[in-house]
Amino acid sequence: MDRPGVPVESGIAGPGNVAPTPDLGIGPLDAIARRPRLAALIGALCIAFSGIFYLWAEVSPSTGTFYRAVFGLPLLALVAVAEHRRYGPLPIRARRLALVAGVFFAGDLLFWHHAIEYVGAGLATVLGNLQVLIVGVVAWLVFGERPTRTTLLALPVVLAGVVLISGAIGGGAYGADPTLGVILGVLTAICYSAYLLLIRIGGRDARRPAGPVALATMSIAVTAAAVGLVGGDLDLTPGPESLFWLALLGITSQSIGYLCISISLPRLPAVVTSIILLVQPVVTVALSMVLLGERPSPAQLFGVVCVIGGIAVATVPLARVRDGLRARRTAVTTAE
Repeated sequence: MDRPGVPVESGIAGPGNVAPTPDLGIGPLDAIARRPRLAALIGALCIAFSGIFYLWAEVSPSTGTFYRAVFGLPLLALVAVAEHRRYGPLPIRARRLALVAGVFFAGDLLFWHHAIEYVGAGLATVLGNLQVLIVGVVAWLVFGERPTRTTLLALPVVLAGVVLISGAIGGGAYGADPTLGVILGVLTAICYSAYLLLIRIGGRDARRPAGPVALATMSIAVTAAAVGLVGGDLDLTPGPESLFWLALLGITSQSIGYLCISISLPRLPAVVTSIILLVQPVVTVALSMVLLGERPSPAQLFGVVCVIGGIAVATVPLARVRDGLRARRTAVTTAE
């Protein structure tokens, strides 16, 4: 599923400060890094349109996943080659884990495409963002990183939102089968959580935003092709109009969107980062209502508010915001 693919680390930066990040040493990427807010906005918009482009392509889930990877790979590979020439090859362990991570990324996209068919692009995108909390829980169980109190408080709110989106409460729920759509949306989030954790275990090098995801994208294409061949829904010869939307999907979401987001977010204050991560699924819901005619019920829209609000409570560094504002007030008072 599409969402900014760089998880926010709790220690990156304060609300008004940014942790030091190395220059990338590659001209076009350094240009992106020098304008992180604009790059983040472009990346978020690219990702927000991905579910819409997929539906406009009118292809099967396996076909959409396969061609998204095929069309997204060339730009990523080009940047990865530049990284290789400047910094040398990725460690073997990182390469292996990136290939395995790509299998889970393929699962993420396949489940997400199926979820879109049952609950719509907007709601499926919101459900996929549950990975923010899933990663936190898994990190607690596997790495012993105890979640914050706000994360634990957010869990019941988010779960209530998931129930509302499923249509279990209230009438007139949008979607062919919203309950199945929610199940597929949760599976989407689980797969993407596995992808993020494997990339993390492999070690993230801020100078190499493209290398690991290029390898993962190769793995996505192979996995989607295998699943599509076994399931019988892979179409290797979609029509010209479908290929146009699939090319737009791959180039914007899989390569340009990812590069803009992964380069810009570590260079932005933590508050800005959190807002970008939270606004993107909301924008997708709005775009889906306007461009696709999706009409979630009032209960489902309240569920969206619960999910996004719960994730906000878990991820936005409110204490840092408060401390930063207090420090600024003190500085202004002292200056006067």
